[in-house]
Amino acid sequence: MILLEDQEKDDLEELKNQNHEDKLQFEENQTKRTRAMMDYYSKLQDFHNDSERAEGTRKRKSKSNASNVAVLTIGAAAAEDSVPNDKSAAVGDKSPAAGPPRRLWVKNRSKDWWDQCNSPDFPEEEFKKAFRMGKGTFELICNELSSVVAKENTMLRDAVPVRQRVAVCIWRLATGEPLRLVSKKFGLGISTCHKLVLEVCSAIRNVLMPKYLRWPDEDNVRRIKEEFESISGIPNVVGSMYTTHIPIIAPKISVAAYFNRRHTERNQKTSYSITVQGVVDPRGVFSDVCIGYPGSMPDDQVLEKSTLFQRANAGFYQGVWIVGGSGYPLMDWVLVPYTQQHLTWTQHAFNEKIGDIQKIAKDSFARLKGRWGCLQKRTEVKLQDLPVVLGACCVLHNICEMRNEDLDPTVEFELFDDEMVPEIGLRSANAMKARDTIAHNLLHHNHAGTSY
Repeated sequence: MILLEDQEKDDLEELKNQNHEDKLQFEENQTKRTRAMMDYYSKLQDFHNDSERAEGTRKRKSKSNASNVAVLTIGAAAAEDSVPNDKSAAVGDKSPAAGPPRRLWVKNRSKDWWDQCNSPDFPEEEFKKAFRMGKGTFELICNELSSVVAKENTMLRDAVPVRQRVAVCIWRLATGEPLRLVSKKFGLGISTCHKLVLEVCSAIRNVLMPKYLRWPDEDNVRRIKEEFESISGIPNVVGSMYTTHIPIIAPKISVAAYFNRRHTERNQKTSYSITVQGVVDPRGVFSDVCIGYPGSMPDDQVLEKSTLFQRANAGFYQGVWIVGGSGYPLMDWVLVPYTQQHLTWTQHAFNEKIGDIQKIAKDSFARLKGRWGCLQKRTEVKLQDLPVVLGACCVLHNICEMRNEDLDPTVEFELFDDEMVPEIGLRSANAMKARDTIAHNLLHHNHAGTSY
């Protein structure tokens, strides 16, 4: 028993010593692991600090570069002036400020022709041949439109001057040349020229049309009546009316409506058109226009859809006449010639006198088409933009007529009649009686001619 007890004590002591050694070993290992983890954490922290410093340095460099580029772009003109002339110095300097300023790339085009036309020494006759008007009239139009069409210069490019903008539009309308030739003449891009033409035409419609194309007031109506009566002997005439056709490219929709049978038969080529109805005074100045109805529509239908007809129904033209051709019906306010085959002497004499009035409108349209060559051939302008362009042509025509701008004989245009006798030529019995009375008075008051 004593031996067993001693053996047990020895075993317990040995176990106790073993446990103490294991504990010391564990604590030592734990200390090593803790120290290793602390070293790893310290290195990781240093790595993150280095990364943050590197990122901050990169961002500061990016901001500095962006600032330099912005300064170069905004101060382009100043940078151009400050670039040194010494090539070796420019090559050796690597700083961003020494480089050329950033500008929008623009193709270099020659503006020699326009610069010559814009020169004060350019001959008046040559200017008039190019733009269908003198320098004074051109200057007037530029001054009237300046506040509307002028544009501000930008950092990237200089705006096209007002005179050049107006010149692009007028030369395009006058010659009818394609946009690629307009581009070469004025040193501008094709799309820029197209945009300028539409912008200036829109400005003419909004600014100049209310001033230069309007129905006359009472004083002018009185003067117009007297002038027409002195021409024909027919009293109370306030306007001469005519409808012409402007050729267009075949539209993508409603093709049949724009088909022009008369032009197709005459030209032996399928033709499409839109109509322009106009009323002029004794000088050939338009006082009313109606633009844009399809070319297949006869004159009487165009008249019925116009604002002129609506004002007449409201009683605006009571007691006065607007003279039209055989394509219009006889109404209480529309006076037309006799159209039957066998005319009496009185009727024939009346037709001669009313023909003198009708000729004023026809000649005015001939000058309109002669002056603005874009009206003589199919244009590149889209169908929806044509009324604005044609309206601008009518306004510019009025300005030229009012300022007595002579038309060059080389651009005179021969106008073909497209009149068709309306289905219902007589719309008013009272108008028929009034026409017979006028014809009788012409003959018996020695106003009628004797060329029958």
